[in-house]
Amino acid sequence: MTGTLLLAAALALFIGLSLGLLGGGGSILTLPILVYVLGVAPRTAIASSLFVVGVTSLVSVAPHAVAGRVHFRVGILFAVPAMASAWIASKWIAPRVDPRILLGSFAVLMLLTAVKMIRGPREAAATEAPRTSVPQVLLVGGVAGFLAGMVGAGGGFIVVPALALVAGLPMGEAVATSLLIIALQSAVAFGGARASLTAPLPWPLLLVVATSAIVGSLLGARLVPHLKPAVLRKSFGYLVLVMGILQLVKNIAS
Repeated sequence: MTGTLLLAAALALFIGLSLGLLGGGGSILTLPILVYVLGVAPRTAIASSLFVVGVTSLVSVAPHAVAGRVHFRVGILFAVPAMASAWIASKWIAPRVDPRILLGSFAVLMLLTAVKMIRGPREAAATEAPRTSVPQVLLVGGVAGFLAGMVGAGGGFIVVPALALVAGLPMGEAVATSLLIIALQSAVAFGGARASLTAPLPWPLLLVVATSAIVGSLLGARLVPHLKPAVLRKSFGYLVLVMGILQLVKNIAS
């Protein structure tokens, strides 16, 4: 048990670093680690992932807020539909779907995320005038929340580019604001997912993973000004690509 907790703590550092540096990607790592490395059952792992990512994001947003990088008005506007759809998906839809389908869908989601991160944002986005489209923010928020509720994904890979392209936020502020949104929608989705479980959550394991992820996130927030975002994003994208392929193959073979 001690060896498992030490392994969980070491791996959770990468979850936190991802959230602190990129404002997303934490759940992309959390769910496969819980299921395939630590042996947590899929439905329990989805709820557990939401807990870890939600708590880590909540702590991670604090230094960004102090630095003035969090846009609370845009964040709350985005979070309201995200929380509503996250609750619906986690409470009433996900429990009725085969776990293999959920894990397979998550693997596909990982591959799409990896391609997006490797390719990077469209060049045109850098020259477009900043703008906030309220209907589009509400729509994308609902989609991100639905994904969070279905597969335990925080949705940062959707939220960050949406805040940059749809809400017109600079990338650094989009990353910071996304952490607020991820924390809120993950909290609601966790409540829905937890209510549908019959087995107890592995709290000792979750507390170790969450604590280690928080340490990683705070470290990541400190490293942000000193790293090249493009190199960091692409490196993480290739990692997610490899993990997504492995998870998809394992899910098909099982």
